Amino acid sequence: MFAVYAAEPNADAPLDSLTVGERPDPEVPEGWVKVKVTAASLNMHDLWTLRGVGIKPEQFPMILGCDGAGTLEDGTEVVLHSIIGDPTWSGDETLDPKRTLLTEKHQGAMADFIVVPARNAVPKPEGITPSQAAVMGTAWLTAYRMLFTKSGLQPGQTMLVQGASGGVSTALVQLGRAAGMTVWVTGRTEEKRNLAEKLGAHAVFESGARLPGKVDAVFESVGEATWKHSMRALRPGGVIVCCGSTSGPNPGADLQRLFFLQLSVIGSTMGTRQELADLLSFVANAGITPEIGLELPLEQAEEGFRAMLDGDTAGKIVFTH
Repeated sequence: MFAVYAAEPNADAPLDSLTVGERPDPEVPEGWVKVKVTAASLNMHDLWTLRGVGIKPEQFPMILGCDGAGTLEDGTEVVLHSIIGDPTWSGDETLDPKRTLLTEKHQGAMADFIVVPARNAVPKPEGITPSQAAVMGTAWLTAYRMLFTKSGLQPGQTMLVQGASGGVSTALVQLGRAAGMTVWVTGRTEEKRNLAEKLGAHAVFESGARLPGKVDAVFESVGEATWKHSMRALRPGGVIVCCGSTSGPNPGADLQRLFFLQLSVIGSTMGTRQELADLLSFVANAGITPEIGLELPLEQAEEGFRAMLDGDTAGKIVFTH
């Protein structure tokens, strides 16, 4: 079958490992289902896979794409839940120590077909296109869990999103606006700030700018470059929800501010199958249109990977198939 895959790990030149070609058709284990892929979206995780981060060398070649949408053999339209858990685990699968993401142990969605455990094929509601559905499993699910499960925010409260144009950030803006939050966003460039305004931000600011007031929650994926600003932006008792550290993982903790103002710092990773189902329903019912920055045929995958590597797009990159 046709596939886009990492031939081998290449830490210094990841795109040199990107291969567009043929791979064996997948076998379907008992309890798993075969999905004909109609769209797959690109994540930074795919670039890390090309670099060999989070994947053992013996797992290569690895078909890329931990997010996607497609159809079952009976025609049912589904969205992929990216977390493959231990069958014996019960409860929140994001806490399963044996969990893996698609493309870490099991082959990904950038192919004619993918096989996943039956529970990982979540029915797609009407009102969401396959391309829109394909962006839900990682960035949007991460944003949904941060906002609705972890932050404790209520409609009418004020949230700050650090970084204006990434997949998680754009999802947070759209979800927060639809849920009735006051949404503030920082961005490094005028273009990125304009995008946040277009998606529903009530106010946008340059990175590190003095804000007109304190916020109830900050949503962090940047790390060292914005952490000081995030801590100073919070009202007493406020919360930072962190899902990443793209600019570095070791900022100053500012412990005096943390304990004196009784601030909370909460980590958040991906989301559960139920949260994905709830997210899909919310997006469909609220009429949210996810921001897709670039849509390409899967055959042109290298162009999309290069755009992500160079930071040339705002919103998600989707490959149709």
